[in-house]
Amino acid sequence: MRLPPYNIFPIISGDKISLRQILTTDIEDLIEISFYDSVQATTFQQATEMQAKINKDYIDGNSVHWGIADNLTNKIIGTCGYYRGFEEEAGELGCVLLRQYRGQGFMTSAMLLAIDFGINNIGLKRVWAITTKQNEKAIKLLEQLNFIKTADLDDNEIEYELRQNV
Repeated sequence: MRLPPYNIFPIISGDKISLRQILTTDIEDLIEISFYDSVQATTFQQATEMQAKINKDYIDGNSVHWGIADNLTNKIIGTCGYYRGFEEEAGELGCVLLRQYRGQGFMTSAMLLAIDFGINNIGLKRVWAITTKQNEKAIKLLEQLNFIKTADLDDNEIEYELRQNV
C-alpha cells in the first residue's frame, strides 16, 4: 500500500470536477458542510479547526480528504475522501456536497475518482461507506456505484461495501 502523505498532494481530474486539496481560502464556502467526528461546524473558526485536524490526519497517514472543485470555476462545492485510516488495506469513503450542487452528477464523478484512486493508488482491497437510513439519495448513489448493504449499525446508520468485479 502507498499511504499518505504523498510528496505532492494528489489532484485527480475528471471531466466535470477535480479532487484537490482544500485551501484556507476555500473554508468560508464550506462551513455548512464541515464535519469532524460527526460534529458539524457552525462558524468559520470551527471549520478552520476541523480542517486543521483533517490535515493532521492526512500528514499522519490516516486519511485523504479532497475538496470537490467544479472544473468551470475551481470553486470547492463539496468534500470527498477516505477517513478512519487504512487498516487491513481498507478505507471508509465519505462525502458531502453543498445543497445547491446536488442532483447534477458532481458526487457521482467525485466518488468514481476517489474509488479509482483508493484501489489503484493506495492499494485498498476494501472500500466501505456509512450513511443514515434516511439518506435515500446517498443510498441510491452507493447502490448505483455497485456498493451493497453489509450491516445495520444501529437504529439510524447502515454500512455499504463496494462489490468489486473479480
